[in-house]
Amino acid sequence: MTTTSPTISELIAQERRLTLPHFSYDDAFALGSLLVGLARERHAPVAIDVRRGAQQLFHAALPGSSADNDAWIDRKRKVVERYGESSYLVGTRFRAKGTTFEESSRLDPDTYAAHGGSFPIAVEGAGVIGTVTVSGLPQAEDHAMVVEALEQFAATLGTG
Repeated sequence: MTTTSPTISELIAQERRLTLPHFSYDDAFALGSLLVGLARERHAPVAIDVRRGAQQLFHAALPGSSADNDAWIDRKRKVVERYGESSYLVGTRFRAKGTTFEESSRLDPDTYAAHGGSFPIAVEGAGVIGTVTVSGLPQAEDHAMVVEALEQFAATLGTG
């Protein structure tokens, strides 16, 4: 799977389009399972994490992934929690200014990583209530896999 880097406006549009009408425990399992299915089809060595607030509702590690992927998940997720936007969008905004997140955010890079793969779970009328994160591929591919799964999931809810 080869992906191109989306623009800031494309990344913003993805987040607006992928606001969900609700997000329950069952929804977290369905979204996580959908991601596992996509990753298995592609033999992608990824770890997958779905959270609502501080609670982890779904986690899976596929063959070829490692504990390093879990550490990347935590760092990317913390960017989404802090900024309320996808980790890829945050990193892209810094690059568009001619700098990097690591150079200019003033945040500890051992705690935060503005690399693609973590996406806010936003619910209509509630805002960002959680995160869905993939780690194990190049950042554009991690991000694209999450977006693809959210698009398929939103379609089952009659949105997106």
